[in-house]
Amino acid sequence: MVNARTYPLWRDLAMSEDLPKEALKTVIGALCAPAMTPDGFDVQGDRWREEALKEALPALLARTSAKRLRGQLLVHADEKTLAALAADGTVTAADVPAILRHRRAWAGLISALARHPDQVEAAIALLPRLPQHEVEQVVRDWDPDRYTRTKSTPPAPPVPSELFDAVLEACLTPLAAYLLHPEPEEGWEAVSAHSKDWSLELGGRDGWAMLARCPGRWAQLTAHPVLGAAVQHLLLDQAETQALEDARLRAADPEGEELPADPVPALSEELLLACLPALCLPELADLPNPQVTARRTLHHIANRVHNNPRLAELAADQLHAAADALITRGQLLTWSDKQESDHEFDGRVLRLAEDLALLSANPDHLAGACAQLARLDPPALVSPKPSRTLIRVLDNVAPDHDRPARLLERHSEHRRVQALTVLAANPHTQHAAVADVLNGLHPAELAWISEKAGGPDWFLAAAAAVPVPEDKDDGVVRLVHDDELGKHPDPAAVLQSWLDSPATGEILSRSEVYRAVVKSRYRTLEHLRQIPADEVLARHEPEVALKILLDHCGCSSDRWEALAAAMTFDYDDEKITFGQLLDSLGPAPAEAQTS
Repeated sequence: MVNARTYPLWRDLAMSEDLPKEALKTVIGALCAPAMTPDGFDVQGDRWREEALKEALPALLARTSAKRLRGQLLVHADEKTLAALAADGTVTAADVPAILRHRRAWAGLISALARHPDQVEAAIALLPRLPQHEVEQVVRDWDPDRYTRTKSTPPAPPVPSELFDAVLEACLTPLAAYLLHPEPEEGWEAVSAHSKDWSLELGGRDGWAMLARCPGRWAQLTAHPVLGAAVQHLLLDQAETQALEDARLRAADPEGEELPADPVPALSEELLLACLPALCLPELADLPNPQVTARRTLHHIANRVHNNPRLAELAADQLHAAADALITRGQLLTWSDKQESDHEFDGRVLRLAEDLALLSANPDHLAGACAQLARLDPPALVSPKPSRTLIRVLDNVAPDHDRPARLLERHSEHRRVQALTVLAANPHTQHAAVADVLNGLHPAELAWISEKAGGPDWFLAAAAAVPVPEDKDDGVVRLVHDDELGKHPDPAAVLQSWLDSPATGEILSRSEVYRAVVKSRYRTLEHLRQIPADEVLARHEPEVALKILLDHCGCSSDRWEALAAAMTFDYDDEKITFGQLLDSLGPAPAEAQTS
């Protein structure tokens, strides 16, 4: 049992060049044994021991060759210390078995070992021991001083080519293996036809991080017999997006170059042609639940063409054939009614229309997309009450802030007419199919076409020719303050018109309507009874309902208990109106009913 106050002495002995070889075992034992007192473990003393050992560790390892003693020292070092010692050669590949007996392999150790040419092979042999998400860190963290380097800090040596190739292969292999034998995700059979259908995630983020470091080898790697398909998929999905992000970062730098108006593509035409075998995701053609997978695949292909516009010409026939096959296999143009809980329904229809406009040359399929757009609910436009705070902050409000076309974009409700514009720009779309949709558009959507669409001339002319009845308004529910409302001969009727408008069926606008009605001094109990109970009781001023509840429940303890039980509704519960809530409490006292 070493006295804790002597640890500085043991540290200095360990670091002394005059320490004889015969003393090493004793010094190491003193610095490695836990600090103890007659009463047990000494917490503070052990902290002193650890500090002393940390300072003495490099000198002890440099002088100790016996495996048992080195193992005794290595078990007390943390990962950062071990990596630093491996980088300067104090810890070598021969120490790895002793290290791995007490901790798993980590990227920093492999990088440090590989800095020595005679240990690169041993470092590569450790790659399979890393979790998959850490393999790329071997190259990413190759230079531990990259963020703290000063002019006096020597540059990091280049990554050995053998190590780079091994990490690249290890990062690409999981995606290559998946493409050879694609399997449904866990629980795939439970995915319904109207589930979320954003682009397929092929993974491979680490694979792309490695590919991005060697653009000069892309052409060679696309032809690799095992990894070629994975490389093609990653280049189509990531190369142009990464190039654009990099250009924007450079442009954001005060000393950087401006974002070019026509940037040079990251993929040459030769590379695009080399990637065509992977363009339409042939490996995923037979996944189950085609109503979901075909839609997702179509959208993924469309994203690739959007990122690489030259593909529309280079692979036109291939894209048209793939779009036709996916529409047929997934029955994507078969209409199914929207379910109340399906909040992604409109987005799926809109994305399908946009994807077909980009990929399809089939007039029937394009007409089917137009027909689906026509069956979507029209937008519910609300012009909010002017905000005195906003006017005060901005000093002015744009005079056209409540124009229908402007309001349409407020909640992205212009997407239906925007998708129609893209379909109209496809030369294979039948004009009659587009005209059928135009005749059923909301007046604000027609206004948006005339102001912002920029489609083909025949489309703009057809939209302008749609007849609008003279007695029909612009379809906008304009909410006003009570001062303006009082000028109307029947303010209560105006409030009722707000509640009767389609805006109360739109999730993004109904709260604004309810808020305007609840806050108005012209509201009546009949107005409040039509509003969801949580809007009256929880989201707005409680005093609105205070007198009503006092009058309705009166001195009846049963009604008050019923009120408490009825007010347990949650966000996802079925909405009941304030009137239904009152009715569930039983009839109000006679004096309240007649008052």
